[in-house]
Amino acid sequence: MVPAIDAPRRMPAEVDLALLWSSLILLMIGLIMVYSASVAIAEGGRMTGNQPAYFLVRHGVFLAVGLVAAAVAFQVPLSAWQKAAPWLFVAGFVLLAIVLIPGIGREVNGARRWITLGFVNPQPSELMKLFAVLYAADYTVRKMPHMHDLKKAFLPMAGAMVAVGVLLLKEPDFGAFVVITSIAIGILFLGGMRARLFAILIVVLVVAFAVLIIVSPYRRDRIFGFMDPWSDAFGRGYQLSHALIAFGRGELFGVGLGASVEKLFYLPEAHTDFLLAVIAEELGFSGVILVVVLFGLLIQRAFAIGRQAVALERVYPSLVAQGVGIWIGIQSFINMGVNMGLLPTKGLTLPLMSYGGAGIVANCVALAILLRVDWENRQLMRGAKL
Repeated sequence: MVPAIDAPRRMPAEVDLALLWSSLILLMIGLIMVYSASVAIAEGGRMTGNQPAYFLVRHGVFLAVGLVAAAVAFQVPLSAWQKAAPWLFVAGFVLLAIVLIPGIGREVNGARRWITLGFVNPQPSELMKLFAVLYAADYTVRKMPHMHDLKKAFLPMAGAMVAVGVLLLKEPDFGAFVVITSIAIGILFLGGMRARLFAILIVVLVVAFAVLIIVSPYRRDRIFGFMDPWSDAFGRGYQLSHALIAFGRGELFGVGLGASVEKLFYLPEAHTDFLLAVIAEELGFSGVILVVVLFGLLIQRAFAIGRQAVALERVYPSLVAQGVGIWIGIQSFINMGVNMGLLPTKGLTLPLMSYGGAGIVANCVALAILLRVDWENRQLMRGAKL
């Protein structure tokens, strides 16, 4: 008989400390670097009231809300998340539709991705990433006997992803579409999708993404700007060229915390999409390596926790844990690649670190669920030993 799982009591002593500390360190570094990257634009902006700590205070509030939400989420058993997963996915879909309604959705730089709620402007696509993890894991568990059947296993999920993709591309938010699709396909593969079917699917997705890029002048310009940013350094290659300058200035140990020049109105979105470039300039190669190592440790622990859950025959928790690893891994890889000029410029933030409300809250909740998977694993192993 499997022992009952009671409410957690001594969380710090009963969870993966490597995962916990790597997550907390990334959150703290993010808080410091958001302040450093935003202080100049906050001090010189009318919308910020010329307050240097404007973005620091807001990000601190978002982080506090995220940690409280994480504490609550940690108390919820994985069985409850599984039951709620389809409804959360539907709620996320509705939010993605609402954001497109004029007067409700807020438009910034030609993109309508935020819902106006007074003090905060949440971005539904960030919440949808979490809901996609929970739903894809639940779907895979339900379809486990049919995972080799294209019609029964893949096509229904493909339909759901296409529906979500249509809404995301209308915002437009191509980056979020790539991340959410990667989460769904990755979880299906981990759930037992045939390797041949997976390979065919990857080819189809690559072709589809290529078509989406070719038919959109905006996306096409992003690609060409990424390939040679210096050919139009004051136009389509502006962001990337200044990000590369920031990396070059940082060298091995950086110019010093707070001493970045590129954040002084040269590098757009320095506290969101290009936070890593500011880290590179101020903390140098050593600072970037620290961030990469911490993300690598976090992702490794997510997959380790997932494998442990598989060994305990807990399929849904294992897929959720690995789904969180896929999400954090794909998004951080894309953001870092963009900052370094290895990938086309996309509007994706650096998880746990970049400025943002819904993103930070969703990341904190996801990590709390991951810690809950680990905690339940440990309770079952402890009960088995007794």
